[in-house]
Amino acid sequence: MTAHPLFDIAGRTALVTGSSRGIGLALARGLAEAGCRVVLNGRDGDRLAEAAAGLPGEVRTAVFDVTDGPSVAAGIAEVEERVGPLDILVNNAGMQLRAPLLEFADADWHRVLDTNLTSAFLVGREAARRMTERGRGKIVNICSLQSEVVRPGIAPYAATKGALKMLTKGMCADWGPHGVQVNGLGPGYVETELTRPLVEDEQFSAWVRGRTPAGRWGRTEDLVGGLLFLASPAADFVGGQILYVDGGMTSVL
Repeated sequence: MTAHPLFDIAGRTALVTGSSRGIGLALARGLAEAGCRVVLNGRDGDRLAEAAAGLPGEVRTAVFDVTDGPSVAAGIAEVEERVGPLDILVNNAGMQLRAPLLEFADADWHRVLDTNLTSAFLVGREAARRMTERGRGKIVNICSLQSEVVRPGIAPYAATKGALKMLTKGMCADWGPHGVQVNGLGPGYVETELTRPLVEDEQFSAWVRGRTPAGRWGRTEDLVGGLLFLASPAADFVGGQILYVDGGMTSVL
């Protein structure tokens, strides 16, 4: 049996921000395995090159700072000139800083805001300038379980992810009429290099497993199917939606 043609994205060009490791790298791998030309993005060229070497197919790298407007403009232009017109953008760059809100430093607030929210605006806007002119494109913003709910100590992160949900809907409103579908993917608690300390915290891990109907932490590969759907023609009439891949956590009390 062959895959349904609605899910065929072979030959398309995809840029994944923050993709040298973790969720971003797993999503990039999924796109590469689906036959896309994939461009990895980050600020560390050596780390990107190492990540690219481990992926199948035609993989390129693009070193630019997603929180800096001029850097983004130059980076997107260079990618389109060197690799080809972008068909798919995955805004994955993100970070987490945990601290009680009363103790959260101004500089840390702005750092989280710039990395998690402003980057998606800057990269999304620059990619959409070209996508809207061509009349087609897919943008997937990596939101979070915390786009809906929050725990103590992560209010700034949740604020950015909640705002990213609404930015996704706003992008849909502005760019949908020009043939660009913008949606979000919302991971739940996923085991990565960055969440390793939480995974190894027995009390916290027990809470995650008990709170999640699927009864386990997510794996990065759990997110790939949702991305491939949102990036494919199967989602041509899907816009402004957030697909939560969280083992059911947002659905239960």
